[in-house]
Amino acid sequence: MRFTVATVAMVMLCVMAIHADVKPQKDFNLQKFTGKWYRVGFAYDSPGFAPYRDKLRASMGMITQMPDGNANLTMWELSPLGCQSLMYQYNKTNVPGEFIYFSTRHNMLKDITVVDTNYTEYALVLKHKVYNREYTQVALYGRTPRVRYNILQKFKAFSLSQGLPKESILVPPPAGSLMLLGWRKRPQL
Repeated sequence: MRFTVATVAMVMLCVMAIHADVKPQKDFNLQKFTGKWYRVGFAYDSPGFAPYRDKLRASMGMITQMPDGNANLTMWELSPLGCQSLMYQYNKTNVPGEFIYFSTRHNMLKDITVVDTNYTEYALVLKHKVYNREYTQVALYGRTPRVRYNILQKFKAFSLSQGLPKESILVPPPAGSLMLLGWRKRPQL
């Protein structure tokens, strides 16, 4: 029993160290980050999410900078009931590129880090929180519904580096009207 507890404690320390090393985009610029984004990649290993993986579709969002330095994110997603609009308020922290937001689904504050972006093509975003279990999500956003292969590979490598298993890394097909916007073929990882 003592060996098992020590092993679990060591694994948790290692996982926490992995996430502690993640830094936001150097010289992050919220103004450049604002505008339309498509969520074209998603990595999440929650057992509760597993049954819904094949139902996930690419979604579109709009980041708006607020005068106080916070940001609002409005996401439009296709659900069984039709198009659904979700709003999130990302509150700035002392570190540019790091935000917190209140998750009404989990009833808690969560951390958001913009890990890597070139502002005009893609953004790699990490959501991380430790509560009754480790909570990690990685999202890949594109300014268009399709991103280059090497960006998909960067997303995959980063997701694996965060301890997410390969089967949790998704590149969802487009939702209805996104097909009209130029996403003809689902990219392969």
